[in-house]
Amino acid sequence: MIEVKNLTKRYGDKRAVNDISFSVGKGEILGFLGPNGAGKSTTMNMLTGYISSTSGQILINGVDILEDPIKAKANIGYLPEIPPLYVDMTVDGYLNFMYDLKKCKISRKAHLEEVCNLCQISGVRNRLIRNLSKGYKQRVGLAQALINNPPVLILDEPTVGLDPNQIIEIRTLIKKLGKKHTVILSSHILPEIQAVCDRIIIINKGVVAADGTAEEIATHLTNEHKMTIRIEGSTHTAADKKEIVEAIKGIDGIKYVRADMEREKGIYDYDVEADENVDIRRALNTLCREREWNILMLQLSAMTLEDIFLKITMGDEVIAKEKAAEMGRKPENTAPKFSLDIKDGELVATEVEKEEKLLVDQSFDDDDENNEGGEK
Repeated sequence: MIEVKNLTKRYGDKRAVNDISFSVGKGEILGFLGPNGAGKSTTMNMLTGYISSTSGQILINGVDILEDPIKAKANIGYLPEIPPLYVDMTVDGYLNFMYDLKKCKISRKAHLEEVCNLCQISGVRNRLIRNLSKGYKQRVGLAQALINNPPVLILDEPTVGLDPNQIIEIRTLIKKLGKKHTVILSSHILPEIQAVCDRIIIINKGVVAADGTAEEIATHLTNEHKMTIRIEGSTHTAADKKEIVEAIKGIDGIKYVRADMEREKGIYDYDVEADENVDIRRALNTLCREREWNILMLQLSAMTLEDIFLKITMGDEVIAKEKAAEMGRKPENTAPKFSLDIKDGELVATEVEKEEKLLVDQSFDDDDENNEGGEK
């Protein structure tokens, strides 16, 4: 339904979009993500024919948007982030105006009634648009995109400014529309993308950085080096936790180990991370068998869409700093610390030497004999 081939957009010497290609099938809901300045809005503006490309090709339902823009745009319903509303018109007057503008051939009365019912704006058809709430204005904008039943819908931040109930209603509506339309949905609300979209494209620095379902992208990014293990110690005491952590630390390639809460008597979860592309599962299994510890669960760490987005657009450093903050460790590249002293009546600041980086995190103290239940 949509084909993008080697699309490029230059502004002077800067390439806002750099030779990207992708396609979207009929009845597919595509989430289009990217940080500010990544080229996302530029791409969407080219898809709708609002601006032209420097090179490349966009086909909408088989029609080149540059060679026959009127025919191509007839296949598109577009809702920009700020809906294109004439606020001095009534809702009914505006929708009739859009009906005429799009040269719609469907029965006017029945079609407008269907669209209004679908967007739940039937009760405000006679009101001035300027007097509507933000949520209703957004619905009216969505209604104009649906007039003439275009096969392609491009929605830019369709739920911005809506209350939670309205957001759920719009999400449900988008899912319903996805059964008959091809939908491209852009949003900064990542759980919304994950809840609604069949597929995700992440654009970064003008290129497609990831394309697939959230699960497929996460699998490609994570590999087998991060996991949570539930282990039952042989003596069923808190002392087992110390011994297990120290033993796991001895496996080649381990970056850190963190003992989590006690699930049952003498049974703890351990968060383990190894070096990139190092699979330690077999070594862990051998270790536990030799020590007569039982592995009750081994689960590879799943990445949320937020983790995926940050890792792709900002790299591993952001994830590492957030992990360090969650675990109470000092992240790298922190500002230097100073000690303050008064000498000869003056305040003197002396930089403190940088602390040694912690490679392994332990969630217990040395004096842990009396800690029978979980973390202190």
